[in-house]
Amino acid sequence: MASNFIYSNRDHKFVIKEWLNTEKILNFAAFKDTYDLDDVDMILDEALKVAKEVIAPTNEDGDRIEAKFADGKVATPSSFHKLYNFLQENGYGNSQYDPDEEGKLPTVIHIALDEFFNAANPAFHPYIGLAGGASNLINTYGTEKDKALFLPKMYSGEWAGTMCLTEPCCGSDVGDITTKAFATDEPGVYKIKGTKCFITAGDHDLTDNIIHLLLAKCEGAAPGTKGISLFIVPKIWVNEDGSLGEPNDVTTVAIEHKMGIKGSATAMLSFGDQGTCRGILLGNPPDEKGKAQGMAQMFVMMNGARQGTGLTAMAIAQAAYNYSVAYAKERVQGKAINNPKGDRVRIIDHEDIRRMLMFQKSVIEASRAMIMKNSYYLDLMRFSDDPEERKMAERRVDVNNPLVKAYPSDMVWQTTAEAIQVHGGYGFTEEYPVAQCARDSKILSIWEGTNFIQSLDLVGRKWIMDSGKVFGEWFKEIAASVESNKELEGFAREHEILSKAMGAYREIQGFIAMTFAKNIKVVPLFSTRILHATAMLWGGSLLLEQAAIAVAKIKKLGEDHHDYPFYQGKVQTTKFYIRNIVPEIFKIAEIVKDCDTSAIDIPEEAL
Repeated sequence: MASNFIYSNRDHKFVIKEWLNTEKILNFAAFKDTYDLDDVDMILDEALKVAKEVIAPTNEDGDRIEAKFADGKVATPSSFHKLYNFLQENGYGNSQYDPDEEGKLPTVIHIALDEFFNAANPAFHPYIGLAGGASNLINTYGTEKDKALFLPKMYSGEWAGTMCLTEPCCGSDVGDITTKAFATDEPGVYKIKGTKCFITAGDHDLTDNIIHLLLAKCEGAAPGTKGISLFIVPKIWVNEDGSLGEPNDVTTVAIEHKMGIKGSATAMLSFGDQGTCRGILLGNPPDEKGKAQGMAQMFVMMNGARQGTGLTAMAIAQAAYNYSVAYAKERVQGKAINNPKGDRVRIIDHEDIRRMLMFQKSVIEASRAMIMKNSYYLDLMRFSDDPEERKMAERRVDVNNPLVKAYPSDMVWQTTAEAIQVHGGYGFTEEYPVAQCARDSKILSIWEGTNFIQSLDLVGRKWIMDSGKVFGEWFKEIAASVESNKELEGFAREHEILSKAMGAYREIQGFIAMTFAKNIKVVPLFSTRILHATAMLWGGSLLLEQAAIAVAKIKKLGEDHHDYPFYQGKVQTTKFYIRNIVPEIFKIAEIVKDCDTSAIDIPEEAL
C-alpha cells in the first residue's frame, strides 16, 4: 500500500560512488561544469523523497481507480494529473530527455531516479518514459521542420508520445504488420490506415496531444521487416505554426482489462477509419527494392524501452523484497529450531525465511549491477571523447541489451513469489502490497519483445556479431574481472565456482555451434536457458567486484562502524549468489549437452 512504501538508496550510492568510475563520466564535457561526485547524495536523496512523498501515494489510485474508458475517451485518476504536473514542473518530466537541457544528468545517475519512481508507481512512469523515447526518435531521424514542430512541446510535457508496433494479426511478428501508408501530394505526408493494439499510454487525458511513432508499410514495400517505414502520427494534427489543428482520425477502440499496472492505459487504436489520418515519414521512402528504414529507426526506441523494462522489473522486485523484510522483522511465529522450549521468535529468525530473503536480495543486486553497468557504458558510448572507447562501449551495450531486459523481468516473478511466501497467507490478500507487486510485474517479461525474442537475439545475433568478436570481447572482460579477484580474501570457493562456470558456458557455446547446423531447432529450444546462464555469469562477476570493495571497507571501518552491516551485506549477498545461483549454469550446460528434444518430439495431440 502507498502509505507503506519502503525504499532505500544506499546501494545506489555504493554503485555510483564506490564501484563504477562515475567521476570519469562527470568529467566529460556534457557534465563537468554542472555536477561532481559530491552532488550524488543530494540528487538521490531528493529523488527518493519525491518517490516516497509524491509518487507512491498515487499507486493505490492507479490500481483501484484504474484508467477508465468511456465514450471514446480515456480518463486517468485525478492524482495522476497532479503528479504529472509536479514532475514536469520540477525537472523530473519530459525535459530530462532534451539533449540541450541544462543540468541534464548522466544515465548512470538518472537510472537510479527512474528506479525509485518505477518502484513507487510502475503504472505511471510510461506516460513520461514513452515520450522520451518518441522525442529521441524525432530528434534523431526527423527533419528540422519535424523537430521544430513537435519537440518543444514534447520536452515541455504538453504533449506525450507512444510507440505503435503491435497489431492484432501479428503480435511479436512485426514483419507481418498490415497497417498501410499511402503517399499524398504533400511531400513526406502519407495517409495511414490500420489498427494497433497493446499500445502502452496509447490514449489518456494527461496532455493536449499524443504523438504516435507508428510502423506501417508503403505501397510497393518489401515483405517482412525490410519493408517497414516509421511515421509521426499525431492524435491531433499539428499546424504549420505549431498550433493544434483538427483531430487526426485516430480512434481509441478500447483499453485492456489487465491483471496489473491498471493505471497505465493499454489501448487499441484505429488509424484512418474516416480516411483522413495523416502521418509524416521519418527518413526516406522505400528504395527501388522496397527496402525501408523504419525498423532500424524503431530499434533505437525499442532498445531504450527494453532497458527501461528490465529496470521496472528490478524496481518492483526491490519494493516487494523491502516489504517482505519489514514483515519478517515484525511477524512473530514459531520457535527457533535449536530452542524448541524457548519463546516464539520473529520469522526473520527462521532459516528458510533467511533463504527466501537472500534469494531476493542477491538476484536484485545482481540485476541492479547489470543495469547500472550497462548505463555506465551508455554514457561512455554517448559522451566519451575517445572514438575507440565509444566503439567499445557500444559493443558492450549490444550484448548487454537482451540481458538487462530479460533476466530481471524473468526473475521478478520468482523473487516476488518469494516475497509473497514470506508473508504467508497474508501475502495472498490484497491488504498487503506484495500481491500488487506480483500483478504489476508479470507483463514485463512480455513487453518490448518477449524474453524468448531476447534470448534469440543473444544466441542468434550477439554470439556471432562481427564474426564472434563482439561477444568474445564481452566474455574476455568477465574473465579478466574474475581473475583480478582471484586472491580476494574469503572468496576462494566463489572464484572457483565462477571459473568453472566460465568453462561450462564455453561448453554450451561449443555444443550449440556444433549442433545447430544439423538441427537449428536446438537454438530456440535452449536459448532462454542460455540467456539466463549468460546473465548469471555476468551478474556473479559484477557482484564479486563489489564484494572486493566491501572487504576493503570492512577492514578499514571495523565492526563498530554504522556502515559495517551494509558492507557485510554486500559480502554475504555475493557469496549467496555465486554459491546458490551461479551453479545453475552447470545444470544448464548439462541439459544443453544432453540435447533432449522431447518438447519437440511429443505429438501435439498429447499436449
